[in-house]
Amino acid sequence: MNAAVFASSALSLPISFCKTRSSKLTRKKGLKGGLRVFAVLGEESGLVEEKKSLWGPLFDVEDPRSKVPPYKGKFLDVNQALEVARFDIQYLDWRARQDLLTIMLLHEKVVDVLNPLAREYKSIGTVKKELAGLQEELAKAHQQVHISEARVSTALEKLAHMEELVNDRLLLDKNATESDKPSSSTSVQDLDREKTNVGAKSLNVSGPVQPYSPHLMNFWYPVAFTADLKHDTMVPIDCFEQPWVIFRGEDGRPGCVRNTCAHRACPLDLGTVKEGRIQCPYHGWEYSTDGKCTKMPSTKLLNVKIKSIPCLEQDGMIWVWPGDEPPSPTLPSLQPPSGFVIHAELVMDLPVEHGLLLDNLLDLAHAPFTHTSTFAKGWSVPSLVKFLTPSSGLQGYWDPYPIDMEFKPPCIVLSTIGISKPGKLEGKSTKQCATHLHQLHVCLPSSRNKTRLLYRMSLDFAPILKNLPFMEHLWRHFAEQVLNEDLRLVLGQQERMLNGANIWNLPVAYDKLGVRYRLWRNAVDRGDDKLPFSG
Repeated sequence: MNAAVFASSALSLPISFCKTRSSKLTRKKGLKGGLRVFAVLGEESGLVEEKKSLWGPLFDVEDPRSKVPPYKGKFLDVNQALEVARFDIQYLDWRARQDLLTIMLLHEKVVDVLNPLAREYKSIGTVKKELAGLQEELAKAHQQVHISEARVSTALEKLAHMEELVNDRLLLDKNATESDKPSSSTSVQDLDREKTNVGAKSLNVSGPVQPYSPHLMNFWYPVAFTADLKHDTMVPIDCFEQPWVIFRGEDGRPGCVRNTCAHRACPLDLGTVKEGRIQCPYHGWEYSTDGKCTKMPSTKLLNVKIKSIPCLEQDGMIWVWPGDEPPSPTLPSLQPPSGFVIHAELVMDLPVEHGLLLDNLLDLAHAPFTHTSTFAKGWSVPSLVKFLTPSSGLQGYWDPYPIDMEFKPPCIVLSTIGISKPGKLEGKSTKQCATHLHQLHVCLPSSRNKTRLLYRMSLDFAPILKNLPFMEHLWRHFAEQVLNEDLRLVLGQQERMLNGANIWNLPVAYDKLGVRYRLWRNAVDRGDDKLPFSG
């Protein structure tokens, strides 16, 4: 780090100021294994206030949010940055106590429901309904536990790293920081001027694909479908040019670790999963879902750990957080709309950069020219195609096509298609159509020239199709046909882009959603505090 200047616009809790290193804080403080906490189940729980006194001073801790350091929008010197980082830890401690109390109260409610005296006055149906509701609440609470653990771990590592820099005199003192402020202020003014001038006509996406911005990594990414991750299997993935492998631990929860054995760099996915641990096929070293080596056959067990990243399961998908910032406490919802049944889930690896694939998926005006052998066969060419959307949104609907579409950051496209007679569009909206197809596309950036595509298709009609044999193969065949129609064009774009052509040289009206994605992506890459089209 060349200067001790930190922008406190990153003051969302928890915050981050620098890249993580191996934390010495746990060794200094004697916290073996790191800090484990229970996490968010709602900020304003009536249960918490109702019975808080029952557990005494353990939970009687003052809410620290009223004492947040007043540095938002300012540049911080070293001491101020450390103050903010320590406040971050204090806030997480308070949050953990509140969430633990909430879980204890939920368990108490379960006991109350199962109480024999209470059951005498309730029907079996009522008891089952109450237990189902409580079970759902507890599942959500325990999922938040893992998010909070990751947030605390990241915050502690960053604080420890900053303290190392201070102790080793790698940071500049306060006076040096003050002298750096004018140049930083100038760069902020230049950035504001750049934002003002940015628009559709100024997009430039050309030349070799640049290394991914670390800011783009600080999101939850869906990387696999739950159905593909059995208890004795593993799913290897590449994410932002790093190899990872996902498997289920002894408790059945998914974990994601670096797909490289600490011993001799053998790919772990060539091995097996045994009792919730992944075993290297070279010398039998075994690792748990947190990356810790638990077994070294034929030699003394050493204290070895490979890198792991936060990993959760929600909406039938496995999610990871590849960035250095503490993970967001909430995940986007990717469930199909009410009334839809999932019919197919497919995974494909494609030789294109993920931004190019998103550009294609967010564009429907090409359909009657590109997809003439598949779903758009027989479509007429409208005199005018428009995408109608709120002024600050990343979603809307196509006119005259009966299709609703949304870009959900960081790499997800959702679409609902009203199905009518082939070749007959006639300006119908999805609400006017009796039957619909819902699609989910996830474009995971595997590397700068490779994308992992997750595709889910759901229908609100013909549920019997789900149970017919070989339907999965039929859906895959159709999806690959549609994709190949696009892929030959996108690969041509990519080749010309790499040679210097601007693939967004002349946007027009129906490119609106694709342009908004690119403006959002540029803001993320720059590290803007407020992202466009986010509210």
